[in-house]
Amino acid sequence: MKKIYSILLFAGMLALSSCSLDMAPVDYNAAGNFWTSEAKVQTFYNGLLTQLRSDYTSPLVLGEFRGNTLKTGSSIENVGQLYDALTMNNPIDKDNPQTSNWNSYYSRILQVNDLIDHLEKGCEFMDDATRNLYRGRAYGLRAYYYFMLYRTYGGVPLEETVKVASGSVDVNNLYLARSTAEETLAFIKEDLARSEAGYGANHELSRTGWSYYATEMLKARVYLWSAKVTTRFADKSGAETGTHTATGSTQELETAKEALLNIYNSRQFSLEENFANIFAYSNKAGKEIILANHFDYTEVTNTFLGWFSYQAAIWCNSFYDEDGNLLGDPLELCGTGTHRVEYTEAFVKSFDKADARRAATFHECYSAAGVFGSAMIKYMGHRDGDVRYADSDMILMRYADVLLSLAEVENALGNYGNIAEYVNPIRERAYGVSYTAFTPGTFAENELAVLKERDKEFVAEGTRWFDLIRMQDASKQPLVFSADASYEASPVLTPAETHKLLWPIDAAVLAGDDLIAQTYGY
Repeated sequence: MKKIYSILLFAGMLALSSCSLDMAPVDYNAAGNFWTSEAKVQTFYNGLLTQLRSDYTSPLVLGEFRGNTLKTGSSIENVGQLYDALTMNNPIDKDNPQTSNWNSYYSRILQVNDLIDHLEKGCEFMDDATRNLYRGRAYGLRAYYYFMLYRTYGGVPLEETVKVASGSVDVNNLYLARSTAEETLAFIKEDLARSEAGYGANHELSRTGWSYYATEMLKARVYLWSAKVTTRFADKSGAETGTHTATGSTQELETAKEALLNIYNSRQFSLEENFANIFAYSNKAGKEIILANHFDYTEVTNTFLGWFSYQAAIWCNSFYDEDGNLLGDPLELCGTGTHRVEYTEAFVKSFDKADARRAATFHECYSAAGVFGSAMIKYMGHRDGDVRYADSDMILMRYADVLLSLAEVENALGNYGNIAEYVNPIRERAYGVSYTAFTPGTFAENELAVLKERDKEFVAEGTRWFDLIRMQDASKQPLVFSADASYEASPVLTPAETHKLLWPIDAAVLAGDDLIAQTYGY
């Protein structure tokens, strides 16, 4: 693939309230007539949100599928599992990278760059406050995409501007090498600062669009990662250079804490009293949501209902509950499921039965031979007559993550006595008044306890793999190497597989750009 560049850009992008774009692309050099009003800028921004929504599977694929909580082979209905190669002992290598073309993130980044370019150089029809609001949104979105790239690949090409291929442009100048891990992380932090500066005191609340609070949540994630995760980097010769070494910095941890407290103290968010209500169709954009991708059957649906739910034609009247009662169609799926993703028995049964999250996350069953199976029920959409629509919102950030991230920060800072303040509300919601209060132990014990809480809280929300890399054992090594953090007999990765913390670059990208180096260790 040729390096990342844009020959054509859309002058008008799909608005969030629509699901199709019946519009021809406009050459960038002739698009000056588009950027003439705030309404058109809003339309373009809505298009960026639509692109973010179209990426809804990436957090799950990149952030969870490798975390050893999913079945390999086939489901209880003998249906082949989606992304089986990722869930089976992480067998990725340079010949089987399991991703391609940078996960298609640069096409999205280039559109964000186009908005940034016009905000910085034009859009004089808007007052400063409005233009700054869009700056806050645009820089936040770009930081999000680059952080997804950074956690996946490490150092990546940093494309900051819109480049146009024309007869007057040397195409060779459109190639761009990977920046180092240190450079990439620094760039993300700069974008976060630009986003905060854009918002200023305008702490708008939008649960289905980028907001000041989304920037603060992302900032906390970035600075926690910077403090705790070493990201290795190699040049074209394979020599290690530009590696980011986990700082363990009190300053970075305090920066993450401050960002989280900005959300915590805003009083804009709170936990839902009932865990299942977070995902209820009737409670979209509820009080716990910081950022979610909005879906509605009149616009666009998603695939999660099909992926996680049983095939009624096979399941109904063939499986049993734990008391031996024959099951019909208990979730009223109306034939919508394919059951291409199923969680393991070990993981499902790691939840206490008294934990409300178990029944609100999984529907469990047994075959006549006693084989365990489950369907995941967080993303059930809604039923209308004899049709079930797959239109649950896909949650990217929510308030429970603020609490558990604060617990993790306090643990890293050595403030063990403060952890309970953030863990106990999560446990109380899960267990009711009979919950077991958090009792601090050693750093390693606290870290593992917070991880286990996150595992149960954020099933299918794309955090497990990233948590295993970021969270640490007593020697400050990632828990991805710890058997205590695994739901199998062995760790998710062995020390010999350290390079697999990142993903390799696919052959097409390497062949198309001589400047691109392979990921360290591959």
